[in-house]
Amino acid sequence: MSTAAGGRPYSLSKPEPTDRHIAIWLLTTAGMIFVMALIGAITRLTESGLSIMEWAPISGVLPPFGTAEWERIFAIYKTTPEYLEVNRGMTLDEFKSIYWWEYVHRLWGRLIGVVFLAGFGWFLIKGQVRSELKPHFVTMFVLGALQGLLGWIMVESGFAGRTDVSQYRLTAHLLAALAIYGYIFWVAAGLLRPRPRPSADPRWPGLKGQLAVFGALIVLTIASGGFVAGLDAGFIYNTFPKMEGAWIPADYAEISPFYVNLFENIAAVQFNHRVLALITVVAALAIWVWGRRLSLAPEARGALDLVALVALAQAGLGVATLLYVVALPLAVLHQAGAIALLTAVLWAIRQLPNSASEAV
Repeated sequence: MSTAAGGRPYSLSKPEPTDRHIAIWLLTTAGMIFVMALIGAITRLTESGLSIMEWAPISGVLPPFGTAEWERIFAIYKTTPEYLEVNRGMTLDEFKSIYWWEYVHRLWGRLIGVVFLAGFGWFLIKGQVRSELKPHFVTMFVLGALQGLLGWIMVESGFAGRTDVSQYRLTAHLLAALAIYGYIFWVAAGLLRPRPRPSADPRWPGLKGQLAVFGALIVLTIASGGFVAGLDAGFIYNTFPKMEGAWIPADYAEISPFYVNLFENIAAVQFNHRVLALITVVAALAIWVWGRRLSLAPEARGALDLVALVALAQAGLGVATLLYVVALPLAVLHQAGAIALLTAVLWAIRQLPNSASEAV
């Protein structure tokens, strides 16, 4: 038993062994979703996402066997606008190089489902799932299944009338993945840290609110990055901080009505992402500076330090990705950095009590 500000006792309870095991299972699932997002980034950057035109949740687990099967699926791909307008003349071996990335992407998604269901079933059979957790786990599974369907809806958008998937559906798919990842991580973190140390500073609720708003800003910035990826907007204006010598690109508002520029104008989409990224970094540092002035528990202080460091690293990765014209390793690291920053914020929020009553 320890004492909070004013002499009130508080409990630094540790998670029960069963809760810790469940948290490890959830974190494993979240980690697999993290990797899934990176595989998805590679699939997008290598233009591999439209190589599989069949929706086969069960039979699609197996890759093509034999020349005849490869020729069959290659013949289907040859009917797509992407092949006819971009990859006409592609050989079978070249097709295989893009097919495998999309195959791995889909296979990894199925493995996430297996790991989640296996863990849930095991803990359920052992009677180790508390009643208040069951609705969370059912919701997670339903969201995961819907994400698979949304992924197919996204891919399907590239089969008719365009050579890429819709940037709207791509962004929706990315945000859905983030929501599932964040949800699973949040529940797992709560199991690992059931009662964070209370702060001796009465201003800590304000800090928690700031972190929540900052998390929303990160999601908005990631969404803008989804539109950058969907429109291949990172392949132009590869200078920083100006865009071809101008602070604001001349063609920012070339589409009418104006609001369409926010989602379909390459110059506007990249500019908006730059601005949001800059605001995100400034906000991260401002929260860090203010938070350092508070009397926080060591865990909360360390979490704030992590948020600031990841934000700075992510900003550097973003600039490098732009200057090197979306080089694959940098672009993938940049996506990883975005998810890492959101993770750091969720963890930082978890280091603060939900209310003053938790300090009692």
